[in-house]
Amino acid sequence: MSGPQPAAAPKLGSDKQAGGPAEAVVGAWEKGPRLGQRLPSIVVEPSELGAVESGELRWPPEGAQRASAQSQAAADVAPGLAYSSAAAKMPLPQTQASGLELHRPQEPVEPHTPAQGARRASSEDAPGAQHEGFRPGLGTLRRALSRASQRASVRASQGDAGLLRLSGRFLFGSLRRTPDNCPAVDQTGVTSEPGPACGRKGSSKAKEDVGRRLSTGAGPEEAKGTSVADLISERQLLAAFERLRHLETGLVTEKASCTFQQDPTGFARRAMDVCLHYDGLAAEIGAIVRETLGPDGVDAAALAELARVVRAEEEAHPEPPADGDFLRTPRRWRQYWEDAVRRSAEERVRQAGAGEASGVADAAPDLARLLAELGALVRRDLQKVQREVHPAYAAAGFPAWEAYLRAFHGAVAGRLQELAHDARGFEQLYVLLDWAANVYSSPDFLGSQDQALPSEPLPPLLAPDVWARLEDDYTSFLETKIASCFDGILQLEQSRWAAAEAPEELRGLYHTPLSFDVCMLVAEHVKAAGAISRELEATTLGICARALGLFLHRFEKAFLESGAVTEPNLCAGINACEELRTHLLAKFPESFGELEKALGAAARAFQKRLLQGLQGAVQPLFRVLCTKAWLTQDLLQPLMDKVVAFSGLLEHMAPPLAQETLQQVHRYVVREYLAQALRPRERLRGVDRRSGSQKMGLEAQAISSTFQGLGSQATWLGQAIPCVADILGETYKDDIRRHLETLIRSYPDIRRDHVLAILALRRLGRRRNQHFLRHAQAVLRAAAKAGGSGAAGGRVLFEEIELGTGVDVLVTCI
Repeated sequence: MSGPQPAAAPKLGSDKQAGGPAEAVVGAWEKGPRLGQRLPSIVVEPSELGAVESGELRWPPEGAQRASAQSQAAADVAPGLAYSSAAAKMPLPQTQASGLELHRPQEPVEPHTPAQGARRASSEDAPGAQHEGFRPGLGTLRRALSRASQRASVRASQGDAGLLRLSGRFLFGSLRRTPDNCPAVDQTGVTSEPGPACGRKGSSKAKEDVGRRLSTGAGPEEAKGTSVADLISERQLLAAFERLRHLETGLVTEKASCTFQQDPTGFARRAMDVCLHYDGLAAEIGAIVRETLGPDGVDAAALAELARVVRAEEEAHPEPPADGDFLRTPRRWRQYWEDAVRRSAEERVRQAGAGEASGVADAAPDLARLLAELGALVRRDLQKVQREVHPAYAAAGFPAWEAYLRAFHGAVAGRLQELAHDARGFEQLYVLLDWAANVYSSPDFLGSQDQALPSEPLPPLLAPDVWARLEDDYTSFLETKIASCFDGILQLEQSRWAAAEAPEELRGLYHTPLSFDVCMLVAEHVKAAGAISRELEATTLGICARALGLFLHRFEKAFLESGAVTEPNLCAGINACEELRTHLLAKFPESFGELEKALGAAARAFQKRLLQGLQGAVQPLFRVLCTKAWLTQDLLQPLMDKVVAFSGLLEHMAPPLAQETLQQVHRYVVREYLAQALRPRERLRGVDRRSGSQKMGLEAQAISSTFQGLGSQATWLGQAIPCVADILGETYKDDIRRHLETLIRSYPDIRRDHVLAILALRRLGRRRNQHFLRHAQAVLRAAAKAGGSGAAGGRVLFEEIELGTGVDVLVTCI
């Protein structure tokens, strides 16, 4: 027994002869796959919808056809959407909801299961049982459409998946039940076609029926013979939208006049068609955006059309209707366009380094190459947006530059976050920080930028916590790297010492590469860190200062313990300390201020070792002074010859330290001369004492003139030997008091023991010695109260002269 057959699709023979809308329907069917590539697919619940292409889904359902001949006639003449076979072939948005996907005409139809056949048989037994009494009231349909509108408005901003919900599942679900809560039209408004009718033949008849509806439902402004699907596929978006708007207005009017009650299923079908084609328009917008930055160039006309249709939709649907009407819900295409721009930017950014191996961040050169490619791609695309894309949108009054700029900024930020997560090692961390701070953020990254800046500042390229983590990791690696660099510098110096290489001369001074290497190391890392941020620069300066302080102690110890301690090498070491002090302290006074002590200590250690060599050579020559043999011989000249020879070495030392060293030599000669005079090996009496006094005066002049000739500025040393000589040879004993006052005021560091030793040279007697001693102590106390500390002023002479307790001193004290 055969079941009820679906209403036959109207024949199109007469339309074809007249060149009417039927040809447009057939053309739309043939062009369907082209549009289908851009339209999202719709997934329908199994309980809601059968396979359209197999002929199981018929619009209108058979029950509805038999329900009222008047409803059928109204459906035939009502203005409807040209739901052509092209629209049937459009893939619609996929969702995660389970359901059967509408088959394309090219795809084979899966055979029906026995259960399905059984259900069809039962339907045949009672062909109109469920449909003849189905007449939902206005309240039921209004509630159904209201629920669909509310749920659609919530999900309208969820992308393509939301488009599906708007178009398919909710609309069908809203018509599932009748006012008395009984199933409506086999739960979906669908009657099954039994037996062979489920094949391709039934599908073709359904396509013809849909094509007839689409061709006859055109609005007054539609181009004759062109369906909405064709307009979308030909990217006549504004014309397609105007048609859909006209049909939407008709549906709203029909709902308001309650005429939809005559054929509620047909009304739902036409509303479904409008929603599907709205989704098709949105999908075409996304396709245009994806193709904009492609290799085929910019279609300015398509972009202008896109901008106009988005603005037209916003004007048509300014806000959700108060009654929650599903048809008049805003489509939010501007937000959809912005999302498409964002996805397009993300796809473009992902193309940078797509050919690299999976371990692209394993090496700093690979990471630098990837970032260079990324920067070139972003720069090229944004320049293309500036020159071609933005003007096309701007012609239609649509701002595009800021949207693309923010989209690419977000895409680059996301890509950089991923690279930062995998970055390892000092070089990779610096490459990332430098690219983010100096390359991407550079004002000339885009070349000549004519566009205005964004209305709101762009967010940071890297999140603050990510940036802080990268800087912390970088400084940790930096400490290790700088310490290893100083180790390398020390090893180079040790290898040079082992090779017994003489120091080079640079501008007449002994020079070692040590100072140059250290200054270059510090300057390089500080400059690199300063290019990223001020905070990182300050941190790097602190790391370099601490590492240099540790290095100076190690270098001093290693050098003095090596076998390369020669006078030229010592001069070169002193010069290196002075160069470091001059350059680093002058450039970074706050960070390297504490290093001045360490540099001064190292220079004094080298200077002390240099003076020890001279002292060892001239010390034996002092032992013959102030003796009877000394009275008849010139024993001072050999000593001064060695001093003059030593001063030649100071010409290759940095001037400040050379002068300081020369003054140290001058002070040493005067101090040792006085020490020999105050601790004489032989006592001079009578004529010998007076001759010794004269000789001491002459030699004091020789010493002063020699050091003045060498450039010594320690003129304060010139009074010490002459004062002692005057006391030794003074014939008028009361004048000794005056000489003592001059000596004490000139050298406040003199002590009571030194005064006793000087008085012991004259043997003046106990009473006179006590008188001079009391007067000398009073002068010393007055000098101490006046604050004239010789040691504080750096003028130390008698304090370093050690005296033994001799018998003559003890007798004098008694």
